[in-house]
This record gives sequence, C-alpha cells and structure tokens, in this order.
Amino acid sequence: MSDAAPVQVPGAWGLQFVDHIAMLTPDLDVGSVPYTALGLTPDGPDETVTTQGVRVRAFRLGDTLIELLEPEAGSGLAASLAKRGAGLHHVAFRVASLEAEITRLSALGAVFLNTQPQPGRAGSRVAFLHPKWGAGTLIELVEHA
Repeated sequence: MSDAAPVQVPGAWGLQFVDHIAMLTPDLDVGSVPYTALGLTPDGPDETVTTQGVRVRAFRLGDTLIELLEPEAGSGLAASLAKRGAGLHHVAFRVASLEAEITRLSALGAVFLNTQPQPGRAGSRVAFLHPKWGAGTLIELVEHA
C-alpha cells in the first residue's frame, strides 16, 4: 500500500480510487505470465475467498491492484469462466463507508447483487452492483479496515 493519502475525486462522493481490476483466469500461474512479464510481482500470498468461491493472486501497481481470480469448481465464477472465457471480470472502487455508499446509490436506483457487505480479499468488505446497472460492467465497492 502506498503511503500517499488517497485523492478524493470531486463529485464522486465516497469513492477514493480504483481499488482493483479483476481478471478471470482458469489458472493463476498461467494468468500471471503477462503481469510478471510486465515486471509486476505478487502482492502477498495467494488467498482463497471462500464466500466468493475463488482463489486470488494480486499484483500491485501504485494504489491499484490487478487481481487474478481462479474459480473453484462448481462456483458461480466457474460458470462465468465457462460461459465467457478468461478476461476482465469487474472493476472495484475503494469507498470510505460501504454502508453509506450502498444507501446513497440505492436511493439513486442502483441495483445491487448484494446489499449486505460480504468478506473480500485481505480482510476487506465488498458489495457488487449488477452489471445491467453498470452498463454491462460488474462494479464492486470495497471498504478496507
């Protein structure tokens, strides 16, 4: 994590910055090849997020992570990988207060996949906005302790 304070974007309410960009891959080692070739190294050990049915490997570039997601067999992400193939899965924005953003965005008509925060990588809490609301993009909100 960078020691620099996050920059608040005017008009973005509780958004602080892009927390991570998640890429779906059938295998973390194979999926890591382009990122290691670019000179990135894993940011800590791989982590299993059981509530999401996924193994995660993260690469840090400044304040933003590139997360590789390897689905566990039988998970929703495994079905997504089989249907759509490897590639971009979602974009995640760091927020100061997950509950405040869920409340604010719900009042604006946002459609969430989950309005109750769920455990995420590295002790974070997350909520996902429906891709139809995100103009075809799955959006994740992330709050770190």
